[in-house]
Amino acid sequence: MNILLVGGAGSLINNLIIKLNKEGHRVYLLTGSKTRQGAYQKVFERYNFCYDSPCLNEVFESVSPELVIYMGAFDTNFVWTEKTEEKEATRYVGSMANLLMAYARRGHSSFVYLSSHEVFSGEYYKNIEENEPLTPEGHRSMALALAENMCNHYRNYMEKDVTILRLDHLYSIPKRKKNIDNICAALCLEAIQKRSMTITEGNIFSMIYESDAVEFIYRLISSKQRNSPVYNISSSVAISELDLAKRISSAVIKDSEEIAIEVRPLHGYRRVLSNRLYESEFGNPYCCDINVIIEKIVDRIKKKSGSFFRDEKEGKPLWKRMIEKLGWFFKSAIPYIENILCFLLAHFLDGYFVAGNLDMRVDFFLIYVLLFAIFYGQQQALFSAVLSIVSYGMSCISTENGFELVVHSDTYVWIAQLFVFSLVVGAMRDKLSDIQKENEEEKDYLSEQLTDIQDIHTSNVRVKDALETQIVNQSDSVGKIYSITSALDQYSSEEVLFYAAEILAKLMKTKEVAIYTVSNADYARLFSYTSQQGKMMGNSIKYSEMGELYDCIKEGKVYINRQMDERYPLMANAIFENDKMEMILFVWGLSWDQMTLGQANQLSIISSLIQNAVLRADRYMEALEEKRYVEGSGMLVSDAFITLTKAHMSASDKGLTECTLLKVVTYTEDRMADGKLLASKLRLSDYVGIMPDGYLYVLLSNTNREDAEHVIRRFAELGYETEVQEEKLA
Repeated sequence: MNILLVGGAGSLINNLIIKLNKEGHRVYLLTGSKTRQGAYQKVFERYNFCYDSPCLNEVFESVSPELVIYMGAFDTNFVWTEKTEEKEATRYVGSMANLLMAYARRGHSSFVYLSSHEVFSGEYYKNIEENEPLTPEGHRSMALALAENMCNHYRNYMEKDVTILRLDHLYSIPKRKKNIDNICAALCLEAIQKRSMTITEGNIFSMIYESDAVEFIYRLISSKQRNSPVYNISSSVAISELDLAKRISSAVIKDSEEIAIEVRPLHGYRRVLSNRLYESEFGNPYCCDINVIIEKIVDRIKKKSGSFFRDEKEGKPLWKRMIEKLGWFFKSAIPYIENILCFLLAHFLDGYFVAGNLDMRVDFFLIYVLLFAIFYGQQQALFSAVLSIVSYGMSCISTENGFELVVHSDTYVWIAQLFVFSLVVGAMRDKLSDIQKENEEEKDYLSEQLTDIQDIHTSNVRVKDALETQIVNQSDSVGKIYSITSALDQYSSEEVLFYAAEILAKLMKTKEVAIYTVSNADYARLFSYTSQQGKMMGNSIKYSEMGELYDCIKEGKVYINRQMDERYPLMANAIFENDKMEMILFVWGLSWDQMTLGQANQLSIISSLIQNAVLRADRYMEALEEKRYVEGSGMLVSDAFITLTKAHMSASDKGLTECTLLKVVTYTEDRMADGKLLASKLRLSDYVGIMPDGYLYVLLSNTNREDAEHVIRRFAELGYETEVQEEKLA
């Protein structure tokens, strides 16, 4: 299944990626940011685009996801602090709207939104059910509630498959101080660093560990049907903040001084999400012990105390801040400094030529004003005009007829001329600058669009090449599995099940498999195996007492030993004929990353193909039954017995089974009666036959020389002498 994960880097999304990859899904990632903000686990393809990017639709178009999972309340792209909470709430709601619109254009796919217990506030004396009205309080809580309402709108009015999962007080083991975003880790840090904890006594809640939450989420998304639009993911185990603090104190103190617990003079509330609805549909995979996790958190903080105790929000030193501010001041003052220097030059030139009574028609102040209007715009032009007027006025006052020059009309015409030129030329320069800036912004926008399209195209090419390679080289494809299992057709009917074990081991990439044939409703007998590990369960097993393994295979499902129970194989599957269990396939020697849903599906396909080969062999044997057996005796005729014996011995030489051939010496001439009596004392998997030399022979399957002694003694009690036939049949 193609799954698109959406959200910033964090431990929850990384654990989801690991889980989905392990189960054989193809995972794509939309990071929600163009900059690298953290490390992600490996995915099939990654898209670094913001939620407001125009390329969001192209990303969904390229991925064509069957399922979209948005991290929502746990998206690390949003930093919720007191100062930024209102701004982030607006951005969060906008991002959610963009994602839903991009998803809605994709047609028939599913969308899962991860919400939080924070959409509820106040006191709840009973566990909170999914249909409880939302009671948000604060900007973050309101944003999460609005996101849930948008999901409801798309589901109810646009008929989209949108599911909301509310996680109740999610907690995890933090890597560093900035990862502490839950009450459990925060109290652990406070206890270790300050030797005290401050809590609100009346606060009661439930918590869910991150790995449990991932298992909850996966069970839901892998189910074929979901009966409710909203599910709570919670342990539903109520714990008070005081009780949590005491557990943390016990984990911290051990060999050190006691931790003080201070109670805030505040009224606490009870808020516990109920997981009853989820459990009724998907079961309850909750397994992590909170005390064990607390000890791991405490150990982590103690071992990495340097990264946890250092204040990551600590400001820069005073001297660095002063340098930065001085740098900003000088950068802003540069145009004014240039203006003053040019003014001094213009003032000097004007004074020099006026004092020298040189007849030059050059207005240096006008040139000075025009230059700054052209290069810096209106603001600097007006400043230069003011400086020019002040300089001109001071020059006039210093002369003998200065007063006459000040009140002369030419002076005011000159002043007006300066202001007109500075305003008009400056305005034109500013307008041209604005146009140029707009053009640059449009160019940058289009360049960014082009880069995004190129990235998506490059990504699509990589995906196409990867899929082509996968199709060409896929060793686990149905076609290649069929081509390998079809090799069973070349073996005789007696040999099919022996070499089925060998082929099963090859396809499952392990050396340890076994095939058991069911003898009755409770017991199964070992038929073939590929190693001593494969036969570790013994020659005969009572499969009906195998608990979870039996419950799983009797329903036609593949058993996966997720608890790593050493008593059972890592995978098992049963083969049925007409709803009757005929064989059981056991697989050992798999690595943890092979125990996936994809590998289970492969085992199911292999089992079906093996079943087809076995059925063909069985039907062939049934058709020849009259020719293979001596009528009414249960004995195989000579040719059939020799063929069967050779098949067993050949498989024994290859380590696929064990067998022992016994020669029986009888003292009567009635071979029919002797054969019938001997057959009645044997297992269904053993055979009696008559050979060309006239003697009766017994083939004991899955029996070594030591175990054969029991049969030899049993025959001796009946009056028959037996000896082990060591020589191979010709």
